Amino acid sequence: MKIKVVENPPVDPREFDLPEGFSEENIEDVVEIFNTPLIGHYNWDYTDADTRIKKLYELGKKLNWDGSIDLDWSKAIKKDEPPLKAELIARMEGPLAALPEDERIEYMRHDSAWSLSQFLHGEQGALLVASQLVSCAPTYQAKLYAASQTFDEARHVEVFARYLKEVTGIEYPINKNLKSLIDKILSDPRWDLKFIGMQIIIEGLALAAFQTTKETSNCPLLRQLVHYVIRDEARHVTFGVNYLEDFLSTLSEEEVEDRAMFAYEACVVMRDRIINTELPARWFNISEEEIREMIINDETQDMFTNLLFSRVMPNLKRIGLLTDKVLPLYEKLNLTSYMDTDSEFEIDWAELNKPLESSKEIDQQSEKELAAHAAQGLF
Repeated sequence: MKIKVVENPPVDPREFDLPEGFSEENIEDVVEIFNTPLIGHYNWDYTDADTRIKKLYELGKKLNWDGSIDLDWSKAIKKDEPPLKAELIARMEGPLAALPEDERIEYMRHDSAWSLSQFLHGEQGALLVASQLVSCAPTYQAKLYAASQTFDEARHVEVFARYLKEVTGIEYPINKNLKSLIDKILSDPRWDLKFIGMQIIIEGLALAAFQTTKETSNCPLLRQLVHYVIRDEARHVTFGVNYLEDFLSTLSEEEVEDRAMFAYEACVVMRDRIINTELPARWFNISEEEIREMIINDETQDMFTNLLFSRVMPNLKRIGLLTDKVLPLYEKLNLTSYMDTDSEFEIDWAELNKPLESSKEIDQQSEKELAAHAAQGLF
């Protein structure tokens, strides 16, 4: 095994058609080094109070799943099958709809690979941040939960990497906007900014994106995979919201404003992460700026983007980061209408305690959820 150190992440997609006779000797790990002034905390009080954080930790232990055993990898779609459900393909318009069927399927395969690759890279970021939180979190129970979350994130990296390699056959590099935010979160010494950036912003948006994938994917395996990931991530966001709600109330007004501006800037970065301009630019020979304008001015895309942020805005309000100073900035992004939406992350212990659903149950959920969003004009 060789290790290749690079200054920046790769820029070209990778295909997984391995050469004949491929062995461990051919493996090359590509790594990028980052430095962080990590401020850690010992905690000498091992009091095991019956708190919400402890309950979430116990649930994490109880509902662990194994991607090699609990996912049915025999239900993966083939590379020549469309990755989207037929009813969505039937409603396609524009350049993609005009392509011959085989080219359209190939484009959709690349588009799916791009999105799933961002999931994969985001999960690696979450894995690294969660491992930092084990050292940084000041309380005993938060350290235990962060340790359990680290294992969850490792499982997520494992299953997305395997899906891209074995099913999609393509992996795209990390989006520059997502990379810049993860860099900021990893390199900031303040543990609570790591919570805000990862638990509230990145994972809140990821939950909505995973839900969309579950509704629209034509692959039963992928629907089951993202559903199990959603269950884990819902606990992670719940942990972040409940922990930060208590902590941020102890900070000064100036400190809160600093966190509020960081959260706003993270939302701006992630709003751009949602827009995939790279692939259509390569495929249709249109500039990325032209594509960005087309997407931004598309009413359905704008509704979809705002739907994603409806998972984030209520939680930012709940933890006190929608201050009077930053609210006008969110208004310019047309996101304030979602700040009073009922948060889906209020703790519902009956829901969180449910056993893992079967593939058939997940498919039934997927159909109902897609129909509901289609009625709203989102798909």
